[in-house]
Amino acid sequence: MAYFKFQKISNTKKIRYILKLFDNSQFLVFLHGFMSDLEGAKPNAFLKFAKKNKISFLALEYSGHGKSSGKFINGNISKWSKETSILIKKFVKKEDFILIGSSMGAWISLNQFKIFKKQIKGFLGIGAAPEFLENLMWKKFTKKMKEETKKKGICHLKHGNYEYPITLQLIKDGRKNKVLNKKINSSIKVTMVHGEKDDVVPVSYSRKVLKLFPKARKSLNIIKKGDHSLSNKKWLKIILNELTLLI
Repeated sequence: MAYFKFQKISNTKKIRYILKLFDNSQFLVFLHGFMSDLEGAKPNAFLKFAKKNKISFLALEYSGHGKSSGKFINGNISKWSKETSILIKKFVKKEDFILIGSSMGAWISLNQFKIFKKQIKGFLGIGAAPEFLENLMWKKFTKKMKEETKKKGICHLKHGNYEYPITLQLIKDGRKNKVLNKKINSSIKVTMVHGEKDDVVPVSYSRKVLKLFPKARKSLNIIKKGDHSLSNKKWLKIILNELTLLI
């Protein structure tokens, strides 16, 4: 993708992002998942969609992800949420926007409602994973893993072909970012898309997100045989169709 740029947000921190602007259009803001980046099929599909429909588009890689500066093990939900809001303030400014949050990106999206509630006109979650650090990781750690994390400050968690370095500070920070206990009274459209065969985040998480929006026009699309990432062409087509309905 030729749209990559870097935004310096401190003396030591540069965030890589994609920005495509159209005059007088609303914005799409895409937030990727845990240990992901902007090289995958989803951000590419959303950028293409935005260009085709002449909608402005912003996506960023949090610190320690992709080509953004910083070490992954120094990052956490608070930092990544703050970086997101800094770039939204800089590029989206006062325009309305629709949030697209993939996995952890849905958690970071929910944090943006605290700052941009009046500007957010829609929310699309893909395999939404709010509060996953405590509920899907820490609570499932063995006693030995918990002891190791407390002693060394880090535990290397294997899942499939991936290894996730999970730090104690990340877990503790996750506890400070509870979002599932706070209602959001926005009368917007909120759509959750979740793979039926998601072995990382249960579909119940998308239902939990929908419960946070008592006044929204809500829908849940469970994709048959869909996995967690929902990145193949067939599934992306369904997601883009949902996005069209949101807009």
